[in-house]
Amino acid sequence: MEKIIEAYTGLTIEGKKSQTPAKYDKLLTATGVVLALFMMGHMFFVSTILLGKDVMYKVTKLFELDFIFEGGLPIIVSIFVAIISFIFIIHALLGIRKFPTSYKTYIKVKEHAKMMNHKDTSMWMFQWISGLIMIFAASIHLYIMFTQPENIGPYASAQRVVSENMWLLYAILLICVEIHGSVGLYRAAMKWGWFDGENPKETRKKLYNTKKALSAFFLVLGFITLLAYVKIGIENGSQPGIKYTPKNNISIEISKK
Repeated sequence: MEKIIEAYTGLTIEGKKSQTPAKYDKLLTATGVVLALFMMGHMFFVSTILLGKDVMYKVTKLFELDFIFEGGLPIIVSIFVAIISFIFIIHALLGIRKFPTSYKTYIKVKEHAKMMNHKDTSMWMFQWISGLIMIFAASIHLYIMFTQPENIGPYASAQRVVSENMWLLYAILLICVEIHGSVGLYRAAMKWGWFDGENPKETRKKLYNTKKALSAFFLVLGFITLLAYVKIGIENGSQPGIKYTPKNNISIEISKK
């Protein structure tokens, strides 16, 4: 209970100033940066489908450590997803501290943001709204990746998008994750002064423009990639359960699902 009071008020039971909120904020930033960088890498991974099915297949096998274990081990992906899920849960729990505790509080924050007309305040509001959405949407995605690592590939992923109607979830996640991540990196850089120069105003402007460029780039790349998977899923809709086999492999493996 004492730690909870410290986290919210910044004071200990004895009335002294507590370092707990600052430590939680640093951990929130650290986990957020890790997740943001992971999502950038993840976006580049799934977008390899734009370079061809063979490329995406080879990258998938690379994550399964195919170069060590013949044929790859999908469980390696599950372990990696478990690690990311743990970081995600820690980040979410720390982020919840920033959420408005009631609808009345939310209205006050919204009115304040409208009155201030300050883009950083508006971005903060998007941060906690998108974060709330991701707590549910990202959890579903992580659970599927954890329990079905063998169903990641050109055909299996495309079938999940189309046949299992996951395209809507992925579209929502794409918008929330890419903007949440870029805004989070921007706000963290501003808060902790990572790129402070002689002219803070100019630094803020450059960081904001970088944030916009990152958001635009990953959103465009993400939707093009999603459409590519939709196209593949529709083309193979008459062959449910089929798994992709590289061109140098004559056989076609049918999923046991």
